[in-house]
Amino acid sequence: RRQGVEPPPTDRAMPESNRDDGTSPPGLLRYRRAKFVARFPRDRSYTPSHYWLLERAEGIWRIGYTKFAMRMLGEAVEIDFEVEAGSQVEVGDVVGWMEGFKAVSDLFSPMAGIFRGGNPGLDESIGSVHAKPYTLGWLFEIEGEPGDDVLDAEGYARELDVTIDSMMGEYE
Repeated sequence: RRQGVEPPPTDRAMPESNRDDGTSPPGLLRYRRAKFVARFPRDRSYTPSHYWLLERAEGIWRIGYTKFAMRMLGEAVEIDFEVEAGSQVEVGDVVGWMEGFKAVSDLFSPMAGIFRGGNPGLDESIGSVHAKPYTLGWLFEIEGEPGDDVLDAEGYARELDVTIDSMMGEYE
């Protein structure tokens, strides 16, 4: 270790003030807890079930998995949708599934509305879900309005603290 250089903190609970130290590009929330590090775009809403939502046009929302969800799922292998475009969906409805190297996960609708379809780009590049989860790797679109349980980036970070602490407690 070089003299005068402090090692990174080893405790799991990173102080709130260290969560975003100004080194992140504008519009991103820097997050670090335990061995998980990510940057969450501030222009999106988040759900406790680890989806992000971005309104791309009035009432039309792109939905994707957060970096944390992708870490739990592993590299995406296959995705399929069980709901036809134009179908009404409610919060919690299964709209499809995704297979990753670590697990297979149902894709749930985080909001009520009209399912507009999956990301056609994933047919050609399923790896975008893992490599670029907040841009090219979006999963599907819904026309409607999110419920009251959506969080901003800071709220999602607090929710993630609880999730990670719970996971860490299982291994201690």
